[in-house]
Amino acid sequence: MLKRKEFILGAAAGLIVAAGATAGGVISWPGAHAETRPGQLVASAGAAGLAFAPPQGAPLSFADIVQQVAPAVVQIEVETPVERPQGVQGFQIPGLPGLVIPGPGQQQQAEPDAEPQLAQGAGSGFFISRDGYIVTNNHVVANAKSIKVKMTDGRTLDATLVGRDESTDLAVIKVDGSDFNFVSFEEQADPRVGDWVVAVGNPFGLGGTATAGIVSARGRDLQDRSSAYVDYLQIDAAINRGNSGGPTFDIYGRVIGVNSAIFSPTGGSVGIGFAIPAATAKSVTDQLIRSGAIERGYIGVQIGNLTDDYRSALGLGTDAKGALVQGVTDGGPADRGGVREGDVIVAVNGQAVETSNALTRAVGAVSVGSDLRIELFRDGRRQTVTVKSAKRPSEAELYPEDDEGNPRAPTPGPTAPSGLTVEGINLSPLTPALKRRYSLADDLTAGLVVTEVAPRSKAGELGMPAGTVITKAFGRTVTTPQEFKAAVDAARAAGRTHVLLSVVVNGSPRLVPLELSKAE
Repeated sequence: MLKRKEFILGAAAGLIVAAGATAGGVISWPGAHAETRPGQLVASAGAAGLAFAPPQGAPLSFADIVQQVAPAVVQIEVETPVERPQGVQGFQIPGLPGLVIPGPGQQQQAEPDAEPQLAQGAGSGFFISRDGYIVTNNHVVANAKSIKVKMTDGRTLDATLVGRDESTDLAVIKVDGSDFNFVSFEEQADPRVGDWVVAVGNPFGLGGTATAGIVSARGRDLQDRSSAYVDYLQIDAAINRGNSGGPTFDIYGRVIGVNSAIFSPTGGSVGIGFAIPAATAKSVTDQLIRSGAIERGYIGVQIGNLTDDYRSALGLGTDAKGALVQGVTDGGPADRGGVREGDVIVAVNGQAVETSNALTRAVGAVSVGSDLRIELFRDGRRQTVTVKSAKRPSEAELYPEDDEGNPRAPTPGPTAPSGLTVEGINLSPLTPALKRRYSLADDLTAGLVVTEVAPRSKAGELGMPAGTVITKAFGRTVTTPQEFKAAVDAARAAGRTHVLLSVVVNGSPRLVPLELSKAE
């Protein structure tokens, strides 16, 4: 299980719940004759020429590195509102559904209009400038009512939020002052798999903790929304709850990443941690300091990677690459530019696109209002359309969630078989009664409602739920079970092993490649 919210949370009853944080930068440690006054820490002699090769005798000890870089690393303490659920005597911790911290007294239920209680949280961060700018994770400071920074010399300072970016899980805060030790991001040299790393942070509220390990892998995709913009470093230095936002250093004390997440079945470190590379962190934090926010391009498409099933359903070769358009936002830039559901985007402004992440990054990198020349495959032909980029909405607008952090979706009603069965799917035309039964959106006006799926059918293997609405099959609009059967027969006659379906599931449009049975 991927654990991202690893900063420490505590409630009024004194129970502490752990969760994590991130920040990144590069730092170099001074040699024996370096100045000791506060300022930027300078790399040891030979670091530039030897890249990441360890000095003679390493890794006998990391003590010199830790001693030099530790003054730039800070503990971050926040107060964040937590909900007191109706009818529950306690506090709901955000991001941890089902976990309720008992409140004092336990005598009365919460008042409907009562102010939310504040929970204590803790994470890590580090200075990147002499005048008090600090990098951390977005999830450490998101929604915080107050932010305090505790330094290695014992001082505790009030901090203000400069800006945060949900898409990369990075944030910048600032404290008043002009004479802080700070570090810089390493942008020139890339760490290799097997290079030594040292992580410094605030695990479980234990500030000033150092752990060591190696770079385990590069370019990791965490299969979440942040991976659209971040190719993570994987490290095996112990990263625990509260390390989020802390820096990862190389053998010379240069910051090469920002600790952000761990993979763990237990919630604790099992040697699989993930850091945002320094080059990404530098670019994002520079923009946050300049403008307080990150502005990315947006065209309004829901996309996915091409799999063998999709290639078969679309009649593409096994080596075809691109980003599959699974849905187009009504009235959005792509819709106005002529992009359609089922298109496979292969290039943007002449830059090849092989995956959905590549498309997201290519679009996100352009200025708002720019014209994008999008090359795509449609109906077996390569075409080009022009789309004008808009400003990307916030993550909350793009991916609404309920109070427990789960994707917001209508609750399906009871199922009931009806209509005609094709490929193991019982189908009925969309009617007002079925819309009420399955809590379907009002703007759904045509299609076929899945009322039952045979468990041993190909649709059953896909886990297609009752209440799914099929709007197209094999590129044809379907409003009756007979039209659906005709589309399936046409796909089979064309030699396809899969038929591509346009469906709406829990309010979300998507494309589904349904494997065809051997005989109908």
